[in-house]
Amino acid sequence: MKRVSVDIGGTFTDCFVVWDNQYVEGKALTTHHNLALGFNESLGDACKQLGLESSKLLSEVDSVRYSTTLGTNALIERKGPRIGVLVTSGFKSTIPLSRARGYGEGLSEHEQMDIPNASRPEPIVPIPMIREVRERVDYLGDVFWKLDEDDVRLRIRELVDAGAEALVVMFTNSVVNPVNELRVREIFLEEYPAHLLGAIPMLLSHQVAGRKGEYARGTSTIMDAFLHQTMYHGLGTLELNLRAQGYNKPMLVSHNSGGMAQLNSTDALQTVHSGPVSGIAASEHLAAAAELGNVVATDMGGTSFDIGIVDQGGVKHYDFNPVIDRWLVSVPMVHLVTLGAGGGSIARYDRMFGSVELGPQSAGSDPGPACYDRGGLKPTVTDADLVLGYLDPKNYANGRIPLNPRRAKQAIEDHLCDDLDMDVVETAKLIKRNVDAGMANGIATELRTRGYEPKDFTILAYGGNGPLHACGIANALGVSKILAPPFSSTFSACGAGNVNQMHIHEMSTWTVLFNPATKSFFNQYDSFNKSVEELERRGREDLVRQGMPVDQIRYRLELDMRYGNQRVQTAVVTEMGRLHSQREVLALMDQFHKSYGARFGEGSQSPETGVRINTIRVCSYVEQPKVAFAKLKLSGKSVAPPEPVSKRPCHYVGQDQAIDTPIYDDKALAEGTRIAGPAIVTTRATTYLVEPGWTFHAAAQGGVWFIKE
Repeated sequence: MKRVSVDIGGTFTDCFVVWDNQYVEGKALTTHHNLALGFNESLGDACKQLGLESSKLLSEVDSVRYSTTLGTNALIERKGPRIGVLVTSGFKSTIPLSRARGYGEGLSEHEQMDIPNASRPEPIVPIPMIREVRERVDYLGDVFWKLDEDDVRLRIRELVDAGAEALVVMFTNSVVNPVNELRVREIFLEEYPAHLLGAIPMLLSHQVAGRKGEYARGTSTIMDAFLHQTMYHGLGTLELNLRAQGYNKPMLVSHNSGGMAQLNSTDALQTVHSGPVSGIAASEHLAAAAELGNVVATDMGGTSFDIGIVDQGGVKHYDFNPVIDRWLVSVPMVHLVTLGAGGGSIARYDRMFGSVELGPQSAGSDPGPACYDRGGLKPTVTDADLVLGYLDPKNYANGRIPLNPRRAKQAIEDHLCDDLDMDVVETAKLIKRNVDAGMANGIATELRTRGYEPKDFTILAYGGNGPLHACGIANALGVSKILAPPFSSTFSACGAGNVNQMHIHEMSTWTVLFNPATKSFFNQYDSFNKSVEELERRGREDLVRQGMPVDQIRYRLELDMRYGNQRVQTAVVTEMGRLHSQREVLALMDQFHKSYGARFGEGSQSPETGVRINTIRVCSYVEQPKVAFAKLKLSGKSVAPPEPVSKRPCHYVGQDQAIDTPIYDDKALAEGTRIAGPAIVTTRATTYLVEPGWTFHAAAQGGVWFIKE
């Protein structure tokens, strides 16, 4: 297996290369103005370790896979085309009203507690760019009001004249019968052939989101159109860069659904948060291979701290109506919680509490933390880590980024010390304590709101800063064991190479399995099975178009079910691909009953109110070769640590005086090595901080356990 996987983050571009039996990590600063430059530098770092030219490597690899934050950055900066929207007559206000929840969606928990002072986000589509079209399809899919084609031509012309650079069609009930949306596209191409308007895209809502719910479907399609241009040009540039270096195969892009696909089969919206989701995919594979049980995936990079859950029972935690930026969408996405707590998170004085607040603003890679000496003036978590002695100024990121301790101290002193009435070291300790506590609180909240306890989970600490803050997070969380996985610095890039080629298709349905009014059970098996077959057909066509053999395609059926008219839905993954009898209907209801009880407490089920299926979802995928993870269980054998390469004074939270701390290099990663803290292990990829009271246990394949003694 030969493969290149890339995770383009807000601060660093990580590259993970599989070259037969060799696994190699590369790292470089992200170049936001041209992502190809950061990719080339990161790949060059990996090729140097392999002793290969980039062109030779790219000409021989099986695939190149990207996960990127292009879409996230475009939303933050609001850089996108002017969009025009066509809606069903009478539904012009569906999007602006935003179900009256537009004030709160996408805000932090703290901000949601003060909704009267919250403000709506700036609309991606202003009201003058929304036009009504005379048409209507009812909830059963019957055409109630035939499309007025002359009206369509007029409205399209108005939007084009108003400067629309992308068009969205969002008709009511089009997921049941898309005939009118499809006809609008034909009319658009008749009126404005490609040689007149060039590359103005028209997106149809039923092709982007398959569920009912006009507002969420509309925002999904609008965001997809808004990101389309950025993704097309950004990823297109990356693909041209690959072509110039001898790579002639299709480029693959990671999706936030936990799969991947070729660029020509990827919607822009599917790439948002694909980097952190790739880390969750790697955690899932590692948990199974290393028999870790339940796992919390935590990714602390330069910009953010991302949390995901991997359940050993195989339950996948999806957000079926996630909020991206400030917008509710209806595109399935692996559940992810993001906190503004990365190495580049900016620290500022909180006047209300007289303390330090971290993030969500980040210094990113340009200018970066003050210690990068690239023009950054504000203090960050990385600056605090440097002041406390944890980072080697001459050996950070394998020596590629020299750090300036004087700049770090000056930034902390200028912005925080006077307000806090503390010296620079105590202020740096406060920054570290607060960022560790914030991350620990995020983990505890995420687990406990889902009915889990942190002590029942193995916590993975990865990303460039994960092993550096692992002990501090564990101290604040009250756990005594934490694992930095193999390839921890580039773990998300590794995960981007481990996901399957996959597509998810879904449709809304009104399928009543048990009707309490008539005491009857569902028996329309043919209609249900035809719906499943249609979704499988769409997935199969997507994969065959990308060159996948039909006999290798597998399907997973998921159903969103609920009791009566409850709003809470539970996703049930069933092994039954079809329904043929009442016995199978009862078996499905029993599976839902158990799943609901496990989630909300046994006895909370209410089958007497009826059981319904609201959404049918089919995941179509082809299994791909995976990176082979070793078993990482703690072994009884113990290897004496190597001689320290140096010592330096370090300051620790809870310790009044600096402690002369031994510094180790890559030799400390030999399996079985145990080092009692305090100690620091600095490798070419990351820094492992072993705080007082903790022990460093090197496991197989470069994995590291932190155990509190």
